[in-house]
Amino acid sequence: MSVPDYMQCAEDHQTLLVVVQPIGIVPEESFFRIYKRISAVSQVNVRDSQRVLYIRYRHHYPPENNEWGDFQTHRKVVGLITITECSSAKEWPQTFEKFHLQKEMYGSTLYDSRLFVFGLQGEIAEQSRTDVAFYASYDECETVEKRIEDFIESLFIVLESKRLDRATDKSGDKIPLLCVPFEKKDFVGLDTDSRHYKKRCQGRMRKHVGDLCLQAGMLQDSLVHYHMAVELLRSVNDFLWLGAALEGLCSASVIYHYPGGTGGKVGSRRAQGGSLSAEAGNRHRPGALTSNGINADTSAEIGRAKNCLSPEDIIEKYKEAISYYGKYKNAGVIELEACVKAVRVLAMQKRSMEASEFLQNAVYINLRQLSEEEKIQRYSILSELYERIGFHRKSAFFKRIAAMQCAAPSIPEPGWRACYKLLLETLPGYSLSLDPQDFSRGTHRGWAAVQMRLLHELAIVSIKCEFEIVFQFYFLEKKDVTQSLESYTAKCPGTMEVITLPDGLKLPPVPFTKLPIVKSVKLLNLPTSLRPHKMKSLLGQNVSTKSPFIYSPIIAHSRGEERNKKIDFQWVQGDVCEVQLMVYNPMPFELRVENMGLLTTGVEFESLPAALSLPAESGLYPVTLVGVPQTTGQITVNGYHTSVFGVFSDCLLDNLPGVKTNGCTVEVIPALPRLQISTSLPRSAHTLQPSSGDEISTNVSVQLYNGETQQLIIKLENIGTEPLEKLEVTAKTVNTKEKLYGDFLSWNLEDTLCQFPLKPGKIATFVVNIKVKLDFSCQENLLQDLSDDGISVSGLPLSSPFRQVVKPRVETKPLNPQESSKVGDFSHVKARIYSPV
Repeated sequence: MSVPDYMQCAEDHQTLLVVVQPIGIVPEESFFRIYKRISAVSQVNVRDSQRVLYIRYRHHYPPENNEWGDFQTHRKVVGLITITECSSAKEWPQTFEKFHLQKEMYGSTLYDSRLFVFGLQGEIAEQSRTDVAFYASYDECETVEKRIEDFIESLFIVLESKRLDRATDKSGDKIPLLCVPFEKKDFVGLDTDSRHYKKRCQGRMRKHVGDLCLQAGMLQDSLVHYHMAVELLRSVNDFLWLGAALEGLCSASVIYHYPGGTGGKVGSRRAQGGSLSAEAGNRHRPGALTSNGINADTSAEIGRAKNCLSPEDIIEKYKEAISYYGKYKNAGVIELEACVKAVRVLAMQKRSMEASEFLQNAVYINLRQLSEEEKIQRYSILSELYERIGFHRKSAFFKRIAAMQCAAPSIPEPGWRACYKLLLETLPGYSLSLDPQDFSRGTHRGWAAVQMRLLHELAIVSIKCEFEIVFQFYFLEKKDVTQSLESYTAKCPGTMEVITLPDGLKLPPVPFTKLPIVKSVKLLNLPTSLRPHKMKSLLGQNVSTKSPFIYSPIIAHSRGEERNKKIDFQWVQGDVCEVQLMVYNPMPFELRVENMGLLTTGVEFESLPAALSLPAESGLYPVTLVGVPQTTGQITVNGYHTSVFGVFSDCLLDNLPGVKTNGCTVEVIPALPRLQISTSLPRSAHTLQPSSGDEISTNVSVQLYNGETQQLIIKLENIGTEPLEKLEVTAKTVNTKEKLYGDFLSWNLEDTLCQFPLKPGKIATFVVNIKVKLDFSCQENLLQDLSDDGISVSGLPLSSPFRQVVKPRVETKPLNPQESSKVGDFSHVKARIYSPV
């Protein structure tokens, strides 16, 4: 036997092997559709009996393995089911002939066979046959399952007859010597009348009858025959068959102790299957196990089940059987499969260290020269078994070997998809995670060198390479990888959606937080002309907003608290707001970042995307992202989104280590009115005293003679979206020498206030009369003073959303800075606009 079955488990010893194969040209999809329905009938209750038959289906089985059917009967093909398509009566003779040829391949061991024909209609299809079933199509075959049940009952009849025939002691008849294929040449010329030879024949036949009893659902009888076989074979040192008898004894005991099965498929077997009786079946329900996987009342059950091994003895007998198999070079497959079965039992018993010893032995079992596919299968099964016993790193090691085998140089067409899938499954075993938050926590687990090697291999075979670029891009040929990534994303864009692989593995989104790298985030105040100011009382009273001082020795240094800190300025609904990021490009080539915008929470926010191009390995580079808040409340800037190499990323600030920020939460207040002011006078060439910071001024100038009057026409235009409801105008005369007397400035707001509230887009005007009155008495050098006298009017800024009563400024600086001792007389006109909150 040359092909091992790595899926073997102890309970397979009680199954009947049935091969299902196509004949002629059968579509693969249609074949496996019927095969799935056939294999669903895996256990059948025998009529008029409490016994249950278990069936193991295979759609491919090496004929050479069938030659070991006498050694272990569960390896013998006892049933054959063939599926074919036949469209006309002319094709039927040839189709039936192919069916007979297929039966001859397993003819020496077959109990019965069936042929399922699809597509044939007419007189032939109407014939009633036992071995052939006709169906019009793959959709009209409701009786397939019933046909399979009848087929299994026919197998049981043959099995029972063989069991009774060989179990009956016929005195005087010679017992034939059962042999494995490589033994036949060793028994040529032996004395068949010797006592040693007869005991050998008896021991092997007892073992064979034990196999038949186990398959026929007679667990107690099989235990008796196995024990007798062990005594007989041990007395003649027939080690190969002694190992088989011990393994059969182990299998029967495992079936008794673990009726749910050891193969790992929940619900794959009925609890009562193979039990000693209906009563024993009821005692052994699936899940009625203790923490070590052994029935709680083990000792009592063993007392009732004569000859049954205890869970501890099962492992000892497995060890003994494997040691006997190891004496024979040609029994390598039997030895390997026995190790796998023992590991599955130990996994049920939660004895991981002993299981690892069996697996270590399986690794070093020499078989023939395996093909690449067989190597992949072997390493994959070893990985699964190590995973099952909790050896995650060892499991990852063998799975990685299997992955590399998929892309071995000797394979004409490497299986890159399978390699990629297997490599992804090794990540947890090497303490690597696909969740980017695990890397932002700053903790590192595992061997960095091994992880780097694995990530490099993953990057080579990966379809998108996202994981490698984000976390290990320093160690790759960056330009080549990014070009490959761009070509892949051109066909399938990278998104922030979770990717679910066909095997169920979920790949979380991996944002590009290092392309580019962000070092600081700063929320910017609005331009001076757009900044909101808290409205004060119309009477000029200042309301104290100071809060009581509370001392606390606890100082929070949490980065999250710093980012949630509220900023002292405000944003306005409907106005463009700015956030400045300091970024740099670590790549050795120019980095194009497309569709970069802000991620916010709290209020409805319209982010205006930007595109930028960063030079290769640039230093810190300022980038300003803008947006417009649509509603009021508190808004928090949580991060930003980008599109790099066709991959869309949502980068959250909480996942960016080392990012500096002055706070990311700001209050958004309702939209404010915006006023634009223009005057009929020319702008002043001189700059008066700078503004105090909470107001903006513009200067116009006019020169008048004593007694002369001039009109100043001021236009108020509402350029915003909110109506202007109130207007207040005040004036203050700065008089250093008290030269001025009377009403210097005068106006009448009645006509102007009639236009309020001033709706958006509307213009209101009011007139300020400027009249000069000078006192000529007791003044020297007056003519020279008059030449320097002038009047300056200061007003509100353009587009000013003031919400307060603006304080008059105290101006003491003369018009002419070179003549500081001369008298300078000028006044200020200020408009105050109010809009209720």
